[in-house]
Parts: sequence; C-alpha cells; structure tokens
Amino acid sequence: MKTIQSLEPQNVWTHFYSLTQIPRPSGFMQPIKEFLLNFGKGLGLESFADEVGNVIIRKPATPGMENRKGVILQAHMDMVPQKNNDVEFDFEKDPIQAYVDGEWVKAKGTTLGADNGLGVAAIMAVLEDKNLKHGPLEALITMDEETGMVGAFGLKAGTVTGEILLNLDSEDEGDLYIGCAGGIDVTASLQYQEVEPEEGDIAFKVTVKGLRGGHSGLEINEGRANANKLLARFAYDAIIDEEARLVSWSGGNMRNAIPREGEVVITIPEENEGDLLELVAEMEETFNEEYGAIETPISLQVERIDMPSKVVPEDVQDALVCAIYGCRNGVTRMIPTIPDTVETSSNLAIVEIGNGNASIKILARSSSDSMKEYLAKSLESAFLLAGMKVEFSGSYSGWQPNVNSPILAAMKKSYQEQFGVEPHVKVIHAGLECGIIGASIPGLDMISFGPTLRSPHSPDERALISTVPKFYDFLTATLANTPEE
Repeated sequence: MKTIQSLEPQNVWTHFYSLTQIPRPSGFMQPIKEFLLNFGKGLGLESFADEVGNVIIRKPATPGMENRKGVILQAHMDMVPQKNNDVEFDFEKDPIQAYVDGEWVKAKGTTLGADNGLGVAAIMAVLEDKNLKHGPLEALITMDEETGMVGAFGLKAGTVTGEILLNLDSEDEGDLYIGCAGGIDVTASLQYQEVEPEEGDIAFKVTVKGLRGGHSGLEINEGRANANKLLARFAYDAIIDEEARLVSWSGGNMRNAIPREGEVVITIPEENEGDLLELVAEMEETFNEEYGAIETPISLQVERIDMPSKVVPEDVQDALVCAIYGCRNGVTRMIPTIPDTVETSSNLAIVEIGNGNASIKILARSSSDSMKEYLAKSLESAFLLAGMKVEFSGSYSGWQPNVNSPILAAMKKSYQEQFGVEPHVKVIHAGLECGIIGASIPGLDMISFGPTLRSPHSPDERALISTVPKFYDFLTATLANTPEE
C-alpha cells in the first residue's frame, strides 16, 4: 500500500507528511512556527519571525545567479479545521491522518491541510536542495491566512526585499493566477431577553447534515447547499405552520467554508408533533430533489429532547429567521468581461442563536471594490431591518491583474517548453494574500499557482497526486529562469 512519503517528488511529500503531524489550525500557530524556524536554522539559513509571527527564511543565490531578481516564495502555515460530525478529532493535538486513495491524497474525516501545506512543503524542498539553480530567495510563510489574512496584514515594508512574489496557494495545476477577489467580514449581532416557553409545548432538535460544504470562494459558483439557508427554510415553515418557537440555532464555524451542518432547537404545541415530523420528511425530500445533482444525500433529522427553560421572544425570533431567510448567499454577479469567473459573492457562514445572544457572520467577496461595498451594504440592510447591530471588519482590496508582468511572460514560456501546452492565465474568486502584500510592498511582480486540490475547507479536501510533480518541476524551472536585474 502506498504511503504519501513514497509519492513523487519524495522531497515535497516527505515535508508535507511532516506538516500533517504538527497541529496547525488557524489561531494555533506556535508549534508550526517553531518547526519552520528550526527547519531553516538547521539548514544554516537566516531564519526569523517578524512581529506578527510570519516566518522568513533567506537562501543566497547559487553561484552565477547573483544577478537575478530576488524571488519571494510565499505560502501560509495555517489550515482550516473542519471535520465530519461523527469524527472525534482535536485539531490542536491530533495529527492529520493522510492516506492515498487511488489518484488522490485525502484525510480520514477531516480537512487534509494541502491548502496550503503543499505550498509550504514545496518551499521547504527548494530551501534544502543544494542542486537547484536560482537567484536570491526568501521564503515568506504567513500566519493565520484562513481567519483574516493576519500575517499578510501584519507584514511591514522592508521585511522582505525580493522583486518577484510567487504565491503557492492556488488549486488548479496549469493555471497562473494574476488577480484575485477582495473581501470583507460582515457580522450582525443582537442581545435579547429570553422568555418562558408556552405551557404544553414539547421540544425538538432538528439537524441538517450530509452537505458537501467547501471553499466559499472557489466553489461558491457550484450551487452547493448552505446548511444555514436550509435551516432557515425549515424554521420559517415550522413557525408559520406548526406554531414553533425558536430556542437555539448553531450552523457553520468558519467564514470561508460553506456550512455543511447545523441544528436548530424548537418547541411546538404537543398536538402538532405529527405534523412537524411530516414537515421534516417533506423538506428532506424537497432538499434532495433540488440538490440531487450537486450534493450527496442531504439528511434532515428530528429528535425529541427535554424541554428548555427559555425560548427566544416571538418578535425577535420572527425578525431573525426572516433576516436569515432573506440574506444574500452565493453568487451575486460574474465578471462582465470574463463571464466564466465570479466577481461578487457572499457566504452565510455562521449562525449562533441562544442564551440571549444572536450572531450571524458572513464573508462577502468581490474583485470590484464598488461591488464589494454594494454587497456589504445590502447585507447590512437586511440585518438592520431585524434590529441587529452590523459591523464590518477585515476588509481588503482585490489584486488587480497585470497582463504585462515580466514574470508572467517568463512563466508562460517556461510552461510551454516543459509541458507542450500553454498555461491558463486567470483571475481567482478567492482571497489570496497577494493583494494585501502588494499593497504594502508596491511594485511586486506577482503570480499565484499550485497543484490541483479539490474541496479545500471541507473534510472532502483532496490533492491530485499526478499534479504535484508538475507543480514542483514548474516551480524549480521558474526559479532557474527568473529575469535578471
């Protein structure tokens, strides 16, 4: 049976395996930061962490290559912690259980961390290889990219000095990305006084699961179901038809992951129990009819539970459910000049209601700053009407493409010579750190590329084995052919 350490190129996969053994969920960076610093110092290379915690490792040019432009190899050290509901796993303690499944590398019931672990592994392989030809190199491995681009925002001018930045954080081998979407976090919140439940009511927990989830940028155009939107449809009908009262709601846990699972707790008059069970069965059938071509079977389950002592006030409940029901989710607009690329979208990522507090978190994306502002204000309007407080945070602009980039021209030529076909030049609907880093270090010539990954940010995340050698060979050929100063 193949193990990932036996795959080619072995240096990249061996380093990737090492990364799977180190807990590195966003927000828990100390172990991986220390590992990377020790790795660089063990190679005898200048290695340090900046004020925010980004790791920088410098490798001098190989003899005869000193006149080449300096290259920054950039990836992020954190991974999205997502697991299936039936899997016991602690992302701050347990190693990822990666395995080979045919053409793919996957993980057992959790995210794999190939986003962006394969990028980091490739950088480590370049740093330790004494036979490669390259100009001056700087590895820039950033902190907490997945939860707000913390490392990129904290990077100060002068920390790195290269003129070319190669971002190794995109997910389709053979694609060169020269632009990306910007984003903004939208958070709506409300405090309320809980009230006594109605006398004679009984309580139920309704759970939706079985959804594919996925990356809220790369896969938002696929029409995948959003657990919070499905629960909103159920809750709305239960309130109207079965006199339901909302007790609590919990759905999603990451802004940049399409929510795969969620649950609501409701109370209803005891005499409506049969009708509620019928409603659950009917809605499960409806959801599977609507999403049968996209999703794996969707499960909507109901379970009777003990009566809670408090419920959400009826007027607050109605306002919240209507706001969630009406909240924009999914693609708003495609790029007019590139019709097959998403321009503007939103992900209704996290809903938490209960114990007197309601919180709704959304990630809005757009490669157009004006459309990003329009989308954010339209989301704000929906929640203001529900009496909620709305806050914006973490806003960043998109990365505007430069079709005349010198490194782009060199990489297109190199790819054609290596593989006999031209690479695809694209703009990605995801938040890459290039836009933020480019804003703080003007004039950087930037390209993003990587091996083929599917369903990052979900437990279905997987890496296509055959693309990793091509990705790495292309990276090393690019370093050997960077332009001169």
